Amino acid sequence: MPGATLSTFDRRGYDPFTANPCATIPYTSPYCFRCLDSMRLFIHRLLPCWFVIGILLAAASAMSVAATTQTPVVLNDASATTKLWPAVTILRDPQGKLTVNDVLAAAEKFTAPQSAYETLGLNQKVVWLRVPVIVPAVNASQPLAQAGEQWILDIDYSLLNRVDVHVVNDGRVVQYALLGNSQPDAARPIHSRSHAVPLTLQPGLPYALLLRVETIGTMILPITLSKISAFHARAIDEQLLQGLLASLGLCLLLYSLLQWFSLREPLYIKYSLLIIGSVFFSVHFFGIGQLYLWTDNRWIETHMAGLTALIAACGTSLFIEDALGPDMSRRLRLATKFLAAALAIAALAHALDWIDISTVSVVMSTLGLMPSLLGVPGAVRRIRRGDIVGTYFLLAWGGYFAASAVMVGVVSGYVDVNFWTMHAFQIGVTFDMLIFMRIAVLRSTAMHIAAQRATAERDTLHSLAYTDPLTKLLNRRGLNTTLTAALHNCTPEKILAVYLLDLDGFKLVNDQFGHDAGDELLEIVASRLQATVRAGDGIARLGGDEFVVLAGGLQNDGQAQELGGKLLAAISEPYALSLHTCNVGVTIGYVLAPSDGIHAEPLIKHADAAMYAGKQSGKNCLRRAPMVAAG
Repeated sequence: MPGATLSTFDRRGYDPFTANPCATIPYTSPYCFRCLDSMRLFIHRLLPCWFVIGILLAAASAMSVAATTQTPVVLNDASATTKLWPAVTILRDPQGKLTVNDVLAAAEKFTAPQSAYETLGLNQKVVWLRVPVIVPAVNASQPLAQAGEQWILDIDYSLLNRVDVHVVNDGRVVQYALLGNSQPDAARPIHSRSHAVPLTLQPGLPYALLLRVETIGTMILPITLSKISAFHARAIDEQLLQGLLASLGLCLLLYSLLQWFSLREPLYIKYSLLIIGSVFFSVHFFGIGQLYLWTDNRWIETHMAGLTALIAACGTSLFIEDALGPDMSRRLRLATKFLAAALAIAALAHALDWIDISTVSVVMSTLGLMPSLLGVPGAVRRIRRGDIVGTYFLLAWGGYFAASAVMVGVVSGYVDVNFWTMHAFQIGVTFDMLIFMRIAVLRSTAMHIAAQRATAERDTLHSLAYTDPLTKLLNRRGLNTTLTAALHNCTPEKILAVYLLDLDGFKLVNDQFGHDAGDELLEIVASRLQATVRAGDGIARLGGDEFVVLAGGLQNDGQAQELGGKLLAAISEPYALSLHTCNVGVTIGYVLAPSDGIHAEPLIKHADAAMYAGKQSGKNCLRRAPMVAAG
């Protein structure tokens, strides 16, 4: 809010000159790394010379204090953004009872921070920061500059509970602002995902910034003073990055839901849970949710971190159990399911306020990494048999552990804060989501290939059961199935003709040229029959040299006789075999349904009788069975 004055910030019920700060506002931290206290104790036990090191650190701290108190941060146009951490000194206030007057009177008690760059670690509760700053005096010919320059104080970490900003000049507070994610959005000096306030600083005057920071979680403090244009440019860049990463996560979520809807594959629903937890944790961590999604909703703001962390862990557990499947032992699969159930119960309990964020921290500290650990044996088994999915799993877990280690270091105060360390966990989670999507796609592909193989095997078995292996025509079983279905569709207007064909002289070919020549002849007969009948007509080989042709949709007996004549002519043509040339004839008997019957077995018998009568009368002819009662 450029141009804001002291009175602008006094409307929040806090008088900076009475030295009576507002009551502490309770807040819950989204982090679950308290177990690192034991790590600190372990490190201390490994350093028997801690006393000497402590003395050296104290001396270094004193030198740092002297340097920072005597050398204020100089703000000038040469740098649009200035980091304040090199000049920061701190005063711890565990009870949270110090007033601004107490702090002003205790300037000598401020010491240089002993933690990593821009982070004070966990469980600090209340800490006062002191930063001396000065804007160099300018030429008197520049009256606008003499009236005061606008600088944006920005703490680029959205999950701080409360920040009291005091601008001190000549021992008194000249400007005050109340920041923090517990403040209503309308009361914030600048509508921003971070904690920012405009300050008016007079050139040539020395100032001290006193910041009272309160939070139960970690104190990550990337503090800068920027020109308005630089502040907005940095804010736009960060929001663009968050928008891209969140959009990627939402695209993966949409894709997984569509895959589940089309394939009904449960793996994609479990992957969706993983994405929802991971994406919304990042949205909450970087302040995007508070800024755009759940503004001033205190329940969501205080529960989102715990819920999203538990949902992501639960989704990961279910995804790993499903994706690795038989490669995990029965006990490990059962343990993974119980773990997912425990995480889901914890999420429900946290949503109902039965457990607070500290308990969620304990749950995540003990169970959060268990899904990956339980899946390692199954991934190794896959790698040993050459399955790339196992490699993908270990690659994803390696990236996740590395990102988590960096984040733990930042949260615990051991790793410097910069762009990469602040975004390490988000980048690691995004990498995890992409790898897991690749695993899900490979799983779906494998299942699709398996289904194709099963279909092919089923078709092969069906073919063996219903097809003649030599001619690839229907066999007796296939004929019965096809004829029964055709009889259901025949009517007096759509006649079904059933032809039974028996070759004349086939035995002579077998005896004279051998069985190979006989088989070749039967294959040629099958080809001629297929070329003669219409598409959709059925052809079967009953065995030996007997064939059956089914022709449906005929209108009268004349059409049946015409088709029978074509079959007779096609079979009677000479045959050019591989090594020989021969001639065979064919005798055909046929019946018509429904006039000659409506049941398969009697119709075949009548057609066979007609064919036999043709054989007796001289062969190589077409005969219809005598009219019989339909039945």
